[in-house]
Amino acid sequence: MYVSIYTRCQPCVERDESCLFEHFPLGWEETVTSPAKRAYFFFNSKFFPRLSISKSRFSFNKLKTMTDQNTCLLEGCNKPASLQCPTCIKLKIKGSFYCSKDCFTKSWNEHKKLHKSKIESQPHNPFPNYRYTGELQALYPLSPRREVPKEIVRPDYAETSIPVSEQSVRASSSIKVLNEEEIKGMREVCRITREVLDAGAAIIRPGITTDEIDEVIHKATIERGAYPSPLNYYKFPKSVCTSVNEVICHGIPDLRPLKDGDIVNIDVSCYYNGFHGDMNATYCVGNVDAKGKQLVNTARECLEKAIALVKPGIRYRDFGKVIEDHAKKNGFSVVRTFCGHGINQLFHCAPNVPHYANNKAIGIIRPGHCFTIEPMICEGGWRDEIWPDNWTAVTSDGKRSAQFEHTLLVTESGCEILTK
Repeated sequence: MYVSIYTRCQPCVERDESCLFEHFPLGWEETVTSPAKRAYFFFNSKFFPRLSISKSRFSFNKLKTMTDQNTCLLEGCNKPASLQCPTCIKLKIKGSFYCSKDCFTKSWNEHKKLHKSKIESQPHNPFPNYRYTGELQALYPLSPRREVPKEIVRPDYAETSIPVSEQSVRASSSIKVLNEEEIKGMREVCRITREVLDAGAAIIRPGITTDEIDEVIHKATIERGAYPSPLNYYKFPKSVCTSVNEVICHGIPDLRPLKDGDIVNIDVSCYYNGFHGDMNATYCVGNVDAKGKQLVNTARECLEKAIALVKPGIRYRDFGKVIEDHAKKNGFSVVRTFCGHGINQLFHCAPNVPHYANNKAIGIIRPGHCFTIEPMICEGGWRDEIWPDNWTAVTSDGKRSAQFEHTLLVTESGCEILTK
């Protein structure tokens, strides 16, 4: 028989401190004679409200007792145990009993892995020491990587995460001119990309999580025989980018539910029969304030004004001025870190298409070029930073950002919006 003394006395519970080292099991007839222990325990029932402690005798004879059926978790010990790890109690991990402080200390390196595993299995902020720029925080754990049927054609990075074909031409500024067969492939994949984005947008509402949007996007993609281009691209863990409020781009879908008044960008890219399609749009969730609606509308208008310029002979650097002029006229700024890009059999390639004025982009638009324009417009300043997940780009001032994107094919007289 062992006295069932709980892991922490009431003062320690109130201070959220551990006194595990003092609360060891005592023999049924053991008399406490040490003045130090008497001073520590106080022998006052207000400190141990669940135990009946005699104030007149320094004895545990009148304490409520129980038969202890637990054994020490330390490998090879197997002694009866009644001491429980305080952190395990807080995390509601059952069965973590030890017979003494020594056994608990010896097992600590392995035992603490239980805490980590439990924390990571519950909704939590994975970056507790990171200073978020706004109210939005990541909410993990992420759901497992979604499966793609074996029969679906994959890009070269699907297993390794490294787009070797892209890296081989990274230093080149040469812009590919698509032939008729390649144009046909781009039209098909962009049609699929449009359909997939529409499927994801259809479920946007307060309460839905971005992980649920990812699930819908993934399912819609593979149902059409396509591969979700973001999946495992440089180890990106999801099938779509979802960027909420102050997230500029590359947000990782997680467990955070969308809230009434949020704005959310869904960036869909698909790979089908050897070609990539890419587009995104920003949506209002429920009742968005007037400033938020103006931001979203301005971002859309910036894209439309840039597309109107597209025709052979225009320089790729020329889009930035019309985009930034319109953004500034409405009181907004334009992100400089991220830009539009060439797209074809490669997810990202030449040309680079900056969205701000006075940029130094190289290249003249020619028929057969295929590229994206995707201006990111900010409510406050244009500067950004990256979350510790190495993907999520957010505004440095925590203010909102909105974005729209289309994949464009240059024709003899203008352009064809492939993702329209």
